[in-house]
Amino acid sequence: MNILVVVDMQNDFIDCALGTPEAVAAVPSVIQEVQSKDYDMIFATMDTHGEDYLDHLEGKYLPVKHCLKGTDGWKIQPEIEAELQKRDAVIVEKGTFGSITLAQKIASLKPDKITLCGVCTDICVVSNALLLRAYLPDTPIQVKSLACAGTTPENHQSSLNTMRSCQIDVL
Repeated sequence: MNILVVVDMQNDFIDCALGTPEAVAAVPSVIQEVQSKDYDMIFATMDTHGEDYLDHLEGKYLPVKHCLKGTDGWKIQPEIEAELQKRDAVIVEKGTFGSITLAQKIASLKPDKITLCGVCTDICVVSNALLLRAYLPDTPIQVKSLACAGTTPENHQSSLNTMRSCQIDVL
């Protein structure tokens, strides 16, 4: 089984509160991955916070309210959402960078290969890739670099290097 994980392709990370031109540019590549027949199953994560976001540790380090559940910024980018629905993607809400729930669900499926794409490469993509590596140490894991965007281009490249060091193939 070949699994695709689409990480946090939500409006706030693309063209709203924390959006970047690089995230906007990654959207067509993410859509292409979701449409690909190479994947037997697709998971998509959603960064999900409440109104009390600023009271949490993450909110103290990043004092920008984002991905507040139910807001437009929390929603998955519309074109990507439409493609995810066509593929019956499994949606996993997460309150922090990496999702143990996601890693456990995928590990229980014993996949042959896992591919990741999404945002932010240097925060949530790398966190989930490393969790998957920990849960599935012998499973090939890859990340599609053109279907990812970091908080900055430099952070994107640094996180790709980190993933390479952890035996995650960067394509």
